[in-house]
Amino acid sequence: MDVMTQLHDLRLRLLVQQESERIACSQPTELDLSVVQARSLCWLALLAEAHEEQASDAERRGDVEQAMGWFADAMRLRDVIQVVSSIEIPLPATALQDDDDDDTPLAA
Repeated sequence: MDVMTQLHDLRLRLLVQQESERIACSQPTELDLSVVQARSLCWLALLAEAHEEQASDAERRGDVEQAMGWFADAMRLRDVIQVVSSIEIPLPATALQDDDDDDTPLAA
């Protein structure tokens, strides 16, 4: 992996983490970041597949330049999917408290 690719990956990771923190701070009790992450991954995967299909269509038409552009976009989306999926989303504090309560013996 070259230096530019590493810098791009680090920049992308930082941007995603900053946005996650911003969302968590603005809506700490109303938003489950793991759900946001899962939905984002679904949409990113669909976009990557659509770009790959566009690349195949362009290749069949003989438009190599357009095919390469669509393929490059699909690869960038795959990189983003890797970064987003590798981000560890902290459990909400309320979920941790609920889990602790579950271990408490019930009063008879």
